[in-house]
Amino acid sequence: MAIAGLAALMAGCGNTQKAAGKYAGDGYQLVWADEFNQNGLPDSTNWGYEKGFVRNEEWQWYQLENAVCKNGQLVIEARREQKPNPRYTEGSKDWRRNRPTIDYTAACLLTRGKQSWLYGRFEMRGRISIQSGIWPAWWTLGNEKPWPGNGEIDIMEYYRSKLLANIACLGPDRKAEWFSNTFAIDSLGGEKWASQFHVWRMDWTEDHIALYLDDVLLNKVTLDKLNNKDGSGFNGFRQPHYMLLNMAIGGQNGGDPSKTAFPQQFEVDYVRVYQKK
Repeated sequence: MAIAGLAALMAGCGNTQKAAGKYAGDGYQLVWADEFNQNGLPDSTNWGYEKGFVRNEEWQWYQLENAVCKNGQLVIEARREQKPNPRYTEGSKDWRRNRPTIDYTAACLLTRGKQSWLYGRFEMRGRISIQSGIWPAWWTLGNEKPWPGNGEIDIMEYYRSKLLANIACLGPDRKAEWFSNTFAIDSLGGEKWASQFHVWRMDWTEDHIALYLDDVLLNKVTLDKLNNKDGSGFNGFRQPHYMLLNMAIGGQNGGDPSKTAFPQQFEVDYVRVYQKK
């Protein structure tokens, strides 16, 4: 969003006006925000949607119908619902095509092609589900190069009773090289913790990436460790990144949702990006 567009948003939103000065003492100014104050679909100037079965052999079919703004929040809903897989091909070895039915649906919103940023302070206030099989995330990917060479930052990721703070680049084996810290959800407070809203933050500078939860540092990695290990010298974290908000189900990491009651929700109060003047 251009500064002029942000000014228009601030004029109609007290929350954004208050947020604009939040980190002024640290030299940051608000350059983009979505407060999700409109009802209905999220702002199409900020967000696009993934569709279908996308990654990690996950069980959900992504569709925009599972994302809605209401009561000043973005709600991403995971549902158990069955419908035909329109991409089903009998005998296919592709996991996206060999499932005759869709058994779960959810949504993945992303700013790719609409908004991206190089460095800054990124902040999201949200409430996540920690039920079995549920896999919510707020993350970024670099605009250029295929994954994982473009760089991935998982500012918030949860599955299988663990909260994760991850950063990945291309490793020497041409697979993802992960710099990760994980935290048992019970150590944070379990269901009581999950019933409350929390603030996730990333400080991304020319020197390092630091990931926080409620102002507690979870992970910090210097950018000099994040060059791709293919001899190219390319660093996916010295280029603009776009962000994604999603709730996955099952798949390679998400766990078993079969005994979980649906629907489940990932609620986002706001997402904000600050940058140095």
